[in-house]
Amino acid sequence: MYTELYEIWKKENETEELQKLPKSFYAKIAAYIKTMKEENRMLDKRTTKAKIMDNAFRNVKIMVSELVCLRYRKLGENAFARETVARDALSTEEKKLYEEVLPLAEAWNVFFKDLFRGRLSGLDKCVKQTMMVLRFVQDIPALVGSDMKTYGPFGPEDVATLPPENARILIKQGVAIEVDSK
Repeated sequence: MYTELYEIWKKENETEELQKLPKSFYAKIAAYIKTMKEENRMLDKRTTKAKIMDNAFRNVKIMVSELVCLRYRKLGENAFARETVARDALSTEEKKLYEEVLPLAEAWNVFFKDLFRGRLSGLDKCVKQTMMVLRFVQDIPALVGSDMKTYGPFGPEDVATLPPENARILIKQGVAIEVDSK
């Protein structure tokens, strides 16, 4: 995996175009890092092997960090410039994240155009907050959402849409479950 990571990192640094990543690249990297940590934990830190592992782990962290940042920059530049991105070049995770960035990039482009037209209208039309659908598993009193609207109260088995910030908190607290709305 180290050699594969190095080759991908090297290719990505050599060109301005987004390079193709295997669909499960980040899953493989996460598993590789987990394995490296487990192996390193078992070693006597004074041994040569432990020092080599520490060095390899440090290199992996640097390459992954640089690769993610570089790809993030390239994707952002393409989105804001309204240039198409080859979807087959993206990993599964990057595809999901890129789909979230596109509406924001479009809103910025509208804002920019309107600004040079001497107005600020149109921004409300483009910036839409995606709501999350939740099913509640226990009673919850009314709450004020991040959009300053009141939601609730809710009882068990109630279904409602809430701003993502609030929805994630309720899910984390175990009082609601996200409903797949697709």
